Amino acid sequence: MHVHLVMPAATLDSKQRVWHTKTDKGFLFHHKALAKVFRAKLLEALTAAGLTLPVRHPVRWVVDCQHVGAGEKALVYLGRYLYRGVLQEKGILASDDRQVTFRYRNSKTHRSETRTLPGADFLWRLLQQVLPKGLRRARNFGFLHPNSMRLLQLLQLLLKLAPGRAGAWVRLRPALACPGCGGDMTIIRLRIGPSPRRQDPIDAAEGTLAM
Repeated sequence: MHVHLVMPAATLDSKQRVWHTKTDKGFLFHHKALAKVFRAKLLEALTAAGLTLPVRHPVRWVVDCQHVGAGEKALVYLGRYLYRGVLQEKGILASDDRQVTFRYRNSKTHRSETRTLPGADFLWRLLQQVLPKGLRRARNFGFLHPNSMRLLQLLQLLLKLAPGRAGAWVRLRPALACPGCGGDMTIIRLRIGPSPRRQDPIDAAEGTLAM
């Protein structure tokens, strides 16, 4: 199991209404300390919930921390990882009743390689990437949570950002075409209305995005 976490190098002081930014390229704390604290917190939560861990649960937890600048490339990578799927259909080169040959990218060499596995083993590896019912691939926290609109508006005010100008590059959805005459169609009523927005506290979890 592995978890991706994207965290801004900044935080909001909810009392003084000040946005604190980390200027250097360091981290909030060392990645080895992060691994130990994360492991201890997770094991404590599992124990409190009455869950029993497997006998051979991993003792060493790997944490890879990287500085990604403004974060655009990291978000693009995670977007592809989350929504593109584990293996594209064109990556399956051959298959029969016994085995499957597929192409994949080696994470160490960054080169494309091929591999052939028995059909059952291939399906097992594929199903390991399928989440159980009730779990989500991505969760947003802090000012990126959908219910933190007031907090996000405060950040935009402090940072002097214009949301309308930032989204000017987004392409408009093309008009719906009538299947009969080909003319543009207009939506006059929606069957499902928008859900009511809840009031969110200003001092909500500060500036983290977890994946």
